[in-house]
Amino acid sequence: MKIKELKKILKKFDSNIIFDANLKKKNWFNIGGNAKVFFKANELKDLVNFLKIINNREKIHIIGAGSNTLITDDTYDGIIIKLGKNFNRLSVLNSNIIISGAAVLDKQLSNFAADNSLSGFEFLNCIPGTIGGGIKMNAGCFDREIKDNLISIQAIDKIGNILTIPSKKINFEYRSNDLSENLIFLSASFKGLKEDKIKIREKMLELKFQKDKNQPSNIKTSGSTFKNPIKKTTKKVWQLIKESVPANTKFGDACISDKHSNFFVNKGNATFHDMKKLIDFVEKSVFNKTGINIEKEIKILEN
Repeated sequence: MKIKELKKILKKFDSNIIFDANLKKKNWFNIGGNAKVFFKANELKDLVNFLKIINNREKIHIIGAGSNTLITDDTYDGIIIKLGKNFNRLSVLNSNIIISGAAVLDKQLSNFAADNSLSGFEFLNCIPGTIGGGIKMNAGCFDREIKDNLISIQAIDKIGNILTIPSKKINFEYRSNDLSENLIFLSASFKGLKEDKIKIREKMLELKFQKDKNQPSNIKTSGSTFKNPIKKTTKKVWQLIKESVPANTKFGDACISDKHSNFFVNKGNATFHDMKKLIDFVEKSVFNKTGINIEKEIKILEN
């Protein structure tokens, strides 16, 4: 649909919509052009109504913290939805179950669990995304994944139907699952183990120290670019990249981090095409050197 038509049918959501919205500051790379529509859904009823009005006539992409996304510099021909305040809540049920909104940051859930003496969430303190994004990619580190604590998720499909899915009915694999691309995650329930708060905080600090020692921070990066090829080699993907690609490889302002070769960095004014060229070059170089096809962990949003 043209923006003129979208403005007409979405008039009731005016206060929560930006048309022709710039996306550059909504992701960690600080790269990207505009989207036809940017909708911030603060209430479930608004999200349901919005989706029913759109009725799958537009491409829809959900953006969380923007920590794992590379966005086109061209105008994205679709709708970007961000979940707002009512999807950013945490609560405890029966002393050991946490209900988390999909917009809650992984770090928030980790801290909330610690405050409530629940262990098993310490690793989330090292992941810079949201719970919704974490479920989408089965995020993990330090031998833990989000599936390990998950009981169930609540989701909505792109025409406004709400459903609950038990974790035992989801096939989780390394950085993936078999859930439909048509789903938007709303909330999730997780089970923790009772533990002393001091021990939980000590574990969180230990993991954070290990992360900060090995990974870059406070720069324009989007985290791990490629998945570890766990079925093809015992080597980590950063080792394959280091062995296959010169460390000083760059395209414009897009370069490889000095600290971790699986982290790609926008040194200032990298474009989408600069970063995409770097990603494609690294992927091809690793294959030519090792014969291993490495799979992208990062989400690339383009038309």
